[in-house]
Amino acid sequence: METSSSSKISKANTSFCLAFLKKLSDEDKTGNIFFSPFSISAALAMVMLGTKGNTHTQISEVLRFSESEQPNEPEDPQTLKPSPMQSQMQTRMQMRSQIRQTSRVPEYLRKCLKPENDPDDIHANFGQLLSLLIKEDAPYALSLANRLYGEQSYTFVEHFLAETKKHYNAALEPVDFLANLEAARLNINGWVEQQTQDKIKNLLGPDALVASTKLVLVNAIYFKGKWDEQFKEDDTADAQFRINKSDTKPVKMMRQKTKFHFTGIPEANCKILELPYQGKDLSMIIILPVEIEDDTTGLEKLEKELTHDKFTEWTDRMLQVEVEVRLPRFKLEETYDLKDILISMGMVDAFDHTKSDFSGMSPANDLVLSKVVHKAYVDVNEEGTEAAAATAAVIIERTAFITENFIADHPFLFFIQHKPTKTILFAGKYCSPE
Repeated sequence: METSSSSKISKANTSFCLAFLKKLSDEDKTGNIFFSPFSISAALAMVMLGTKGNTHTQISEVLRFSESEQPNEPEDPQTLKPSPMQSQMQTRMQMRSQIRQTSRVPEYLRKCLKPENDPDDIHANFGQLLSLLIKEDAPYALSLANRLYGEQSYTFVEHFLAETKKHYNAALEPVDFLANLEAARLNINGWVEQQTQDKIKNLLGPDALVASTKLVLVNAIYFKGKWDEQFKEDDTADAQFRINKSDTKPVKMMRQKTKFHFTGIPEANCKILELPYQGKDLSMIIILPVEIEDDTTGLEKLEKELTHDKFTEWTDRMLQVEVEVRLPRFKLEETYDLKDILISMGMVDAFDHTKSDFSGMSPANDLVLSKVVHKAYVDVNEEGTEAAAATAAVIIERTAFITENFIADHPFLFFIQHKPTKTILFAGKYCSPE
């Protein structure tokens, strides 16, 4: 069940997910992408627990926990005409802004009052969401695990350790980074491997840790689910996947014709399909352009336009209809060093030793974030999906007789979502068979 607190986190998580997807796509327009926004958010939220001042504010804004101060993306002139709903929202925002400006409360006091986005609630909300996601009797496997590895000779703020344990169930394990760096690295990697059923191996490479490492925060997530309506292996056939307007690559194309939640989005020239897993709490949502319209993957316009509100509105339009589905069988394994991406998104001070404020974590306040590593794996086949990740630190009236087509033989976006809480656990872009 989605509560108001878990929905705040889910909204932030979706907004962060789409912004992060755009960043990765800008860096490599034609490459495959797969990551867990939830895993990254959880790891960075734990980091945020130990920060203060500007360091805290920047992490909160990058993770979209605080909605203010978000820089506006440059608009495409063609999309500038606001819809009636947008006009109404703009008017409301202007009124709110005027009320703020005419308020007699001084600016510094208003900041102290923290009306809507009290960051202190974030961690309690995260804890609540974690308890909603994990069900012991679920017909799928979903596990989330958090852990802190701290230099054994270093003193950490007790309140920080208590809060990470309380909200993230993340215990501190003392390790010897000073004298036994390699043993510590192998220990951390072994734990991640175990938590992700051996899918995420060697999260931290040989050069990830240094003797001055004081703390490593790790989050691991693992999911394995069977489709509610499985594809028959006998129906899988060789096909060509169009990676752009002119080139193709061979794939094994899975096929089935069943009733699924589906909609067409004429204004974005795309189709959306939902493939539920057994139990129907989790599902894969696939967004497929009708045609490849740009010179790369056909996804550029869609990626630019996709926001939390559009994602929600579009997926809410889906109706159950009979759909002829063709979907490639695929596996992806991706590793990301997130430092430069997070800095470009506005999380600057945490990585700068002259500006970082980790006084909530360290009495000496002599810490700096050196690395954030994320590794994710997904296997989509006839039976279902297995995925793992780890992070350190509109409606057209239809008649029942029409069968819709959803032929994923060109690049598409996909999201694995926990439906009751609208939380995106994994997100990806499939552009090219390996």
